Order: sequence, then structure tokens, then C-alpha cells
Amino acid sequence: MSKLLRLGVIGCGSIADPIAMLTRWTRGITIAAYCDVNVACASSLAAKYGGGAIYDNYVIMLEEEDLDAVYMAVPHHLHYEMIRAAIEKGLPTLTEKPITRTLAEGIAITRMAEEMDIPVGVNYQYRYDRGCYALAQHAWNGTLGEIFYARVNLAWHRDNGYIENAPWHKTIAQAGGGTLITQASHLIDVVLWALHAKPTTVYGQTASKRFLDVEVEDTALGTLTLENGCVVQIASSMAATPEQPVTIELYGEKGTAIYTDKPRPHLTLRGVKARHVMPPFFGVHALHRSIKGFRNWVREGEPYLTPARESLPALAVVEAFYQSAESGKSEMVNTDF
Repeated sequence: MSKLLRLGVIGCGSIADPIAMLTRWTRGITIAAYCDVNVACASSLAAKYGGGAIYDNYVIMLEEEDLDAVYMAVPHHLHYEMIRAAIEKGLPTLTEKPITRTLAEGIAITRMAEEMDIPVGVNYQYRYDRGCYALAQHAWNGTLGEIFYARVNLAWHRDNGYIENAPWHKTIAQAGGGTLITQASHLIDVVLWALHAKPTTVYGQTASKRFLDVEVEDTALGTLTLENGCVVQIASSMAATPEQPVTIELYGEKGTAIYTDKPRPHLTLRGVKARHVMPPFFGVHALHRSIKGFRNWVREGEPYLTPARESLPALAVVEAFYQSAESGKSEMVNTDF
């Protein structure tokens, strides 16, 4: 088997551009085909990053191309059918988060992938971020002692183009939600990974403060309780002006760990000292390490940090959060997977 991974890209919009660029910097992987319903987008990306076959139908691409794996960057409601089609073709898949629009679909895809032994990963690239990786390591190795509570804050700013250029963002049927599922789920995933405890209950509230003609929230605030008693405060918005750095804070009996992504991703320890921790391999950015990690998983059998099953707890929390916002009361998190 060739060590070169021939990748097919499905969805050639904004996030696919840096992925294609970073793929060119990654030894052992090449993009062999590009697919988008807007064929001009596929053609433009291919011309920019070294060519490849062009398609406007992913089913035909999966049939005709000699691919080793697939990368997907498409609206959330398309994830389930497209990942399923790739699995049926025996193709390892890396998808943008969330794994699917709903938890039920995510569980079904995960079980299918595991039963057929096909690698399916979710690009929660913050796990490959230097600061977030160190945060998790210090939580696991006892640097902070028992962790009492945590806070995550995502205060981003999105202008009208965010909706106008991608109208699927504004509907529940296509996006599944707003800032919580699309943006804050990255941070929820990191916290759950670091604290290594099952989520139990969520109390959440959502609102649309900036975008009014939409079905989804641009602001979400709530609390998450874990089975070990740790409480996580969650704040997420795309209506902040000006945009603020992302932060994740862990407060423990021995000390505090604070992650921020500005001016560059880094972790600060307060009250404790510990040796510097680095991600498992080099990369110029968390996205770069995520791509390399996926390639190494498929070709070398090295563990990828976010296989499909690992992505389910964050999606379960998001789903329970939305249920709570609708019911006005605390809701149980479904962890029956």
C-alpha cells in the first residue's frame, strides 16, 4: 500500500481553503479531487493549490476517483448522508464539526464506522492547539489537583456576510443551531476532553441579539454539570463588539490554568509550576497538526485525537443545551452511546 494519501475534498468553501493550503505542506498527502455544487468554487480551489479532478456531484466523485480518504466541509445537515456514503465505499473520512446535525445521526455514523472498521474523524482541531493540548495534559497529570470548576468564553464578532454568504447558517434544519454548535462546541469538546468526566445536566439560555431574521442563536449562556461534580460555565456569542480572545479556564485545588488564543495560542499556569508540554508532533497551526494526525491515523495506525466517538459528548451537551433553552429548565445530557 502506498504511503501517499490521495484525498478527495467535498465542499470547497471558506474552511476548505486553509485545509488545502496546509495539505500542500504535509508530507504523504495530496488532494486528488475537488467537489462542490458550485463547480466554480471547486475549480478555483484546484487551480490555487495544484490541480486535481473537478466534480459537482460527490456520488460521482466517490464512484470515479481512486481515493484513499475524504475530507468534508459542507453544511451540517449534509454530513450524515455524505459520511455514510464514504463509509460504504470504505473511505476514511475527516469531517468538519459537528459530526452530524443531530446526536442520533452522530451515534448511527459512529456505530457504522466502528462496525466496518473505517476511520472517521471530526476536525475538532483545538485538541491539537498547543495551549489546549497542554491544558488537557495538566488536567490529567494532577498539576492542578482536583478541578472544582471551569469557564469557557467565546466572544466572536460576525457581520452580515456570515449569513448572507452562507444562508444555511440561519436555519435549524440545515445548521442545527448557531454559535453554540458551530463555534463553542470546539471549547466544549476541549473541556470535556480535559476534565475526563461524563456530562450529566445542562441549564442554558439562548438569544438572537445581532441577527434577527434567523432561526438560530447568536448568543448562548449556561452551565454544565459533570458526573464528578465539576461545574462548567459556558458563554458563546458571535455578537461581541469588538471580538475578544477565546478563553478556557480551569480552577483546581492546587492552581489555575488559563488558555487563550491571542496574540497566539498559549497556556498560563497560576499557583503551580510544571514542565512545558507540546503536542505529539510539529505543525505550523492546530489545523496543520489535525491534518497530519488524520493522515498518520489512516496510513500508520497512530491514534487520532478526535475519532467519531470522541466527538459525541460535545454534541450531546449542545443538544441538551438547546433543549434546556426551549424548556426553561435543566435538562439531562444523553450519554447512552
